[in-house]
Amino acid sequence: MPSVGYRLSKRSVQALAGDLLGVDISTGQICELERQTAKALEPVATEVREYARKHRANVDETGWKQGKAKAWLWVAVTKLVTVFAIATSRCRGAFEDSSGPSYRWVVTSDRYSAYSGRPASQRQVCWAHLQRDFQAMIDRGGRGKGVGEDLRALGEELLRQWKRVRDGTATREAFRVDTLTWLKGEVLDALGRGAACGCAKTEGMCAGLLKIEAALWTFATEAGVEPTNNAAERALRHAVCWRKTSHGTASAGGSRFVERMPTVLGSCRQQGRNALVFLTDCVRAERDGSSRPSLVPAIP
Repeated sequence: MPSVGYRLSKRSVQALAGDLLGVDISTGQICELERQTAKALEPVATEVREYARKHRANVDETGWKQGKAKAWLWVAVTKLVTVFAIATSRCRGAFEDSSGPSYRWVVTSDRYSAYSGRPASQRQVCWAHLQRDFQAMIDRGGRGKGVGEDLRALGEELLRQWKRVRDGTATREAFRVDTLTWLKGEVLDALGRGAACGCAKTEGMCAGLLKIEAALWTFATEAGVEPTNNAAERALRHAVCWRKTSHGTASAGGSRFVERMPTVLGSCRQQGRNALVFLTDCVRAERDGSSRPSLVPAIP
């Protein structure tokens, strides 16, 4: 747990065990304990993954390294569980392998091509990412600058009004009637102007958004769906910081530990459960055959 939860190197874990607990342990023993823990968590992680395949999720991915090969760390955040997976590919197939071939719930994500095969009714494009893209239009200047300014202002208004829905001062229905009624038309008009503005990059982006325009508004009608995938980005942030110090994993076995530990830690945090107690119970169950704890039965 210290290596994942607190981003400690094996040398730091070794020092912590000696200084705090008076335990003399080698780095090789730490690796073996990680292997044993990953094995104990396999059924739990499998169960959580199967649960996530039946619920809407915020998804994202980031670069990883497994041995000398390039890999990617994927994350899916549902309302009550978080699932991590390491794959050697970033393609659509890797996403579909992770989500399952029959996954039909709404995915909130950026515009990366791995998610482009989903129908608009099962996709929500992240407005936080769009705001960055609109700012890039502004920064490029030229003929697309004004379009970028209009789109960014419209995005700010959308997120400002949605915040009222989240804090309970407005309803989803009021948001649809009072905000989307006019804002959707303004966005479409700006995208149309951008698709013919004479700036190649801005034209390409606006034309691409017009093709998936329906996926910009899924959150307005689907309960539980947010207009951003911030939850997935927050879940990945800890892993990104860990990657910078650990430089990835040396083997597939190490990758399984990296997948399963954050899956358990993140899901326990979402459910308000003590992660150390949960992990202890998992390891004990693996060793003595006692009842294994679950992250799924407590979920409605």
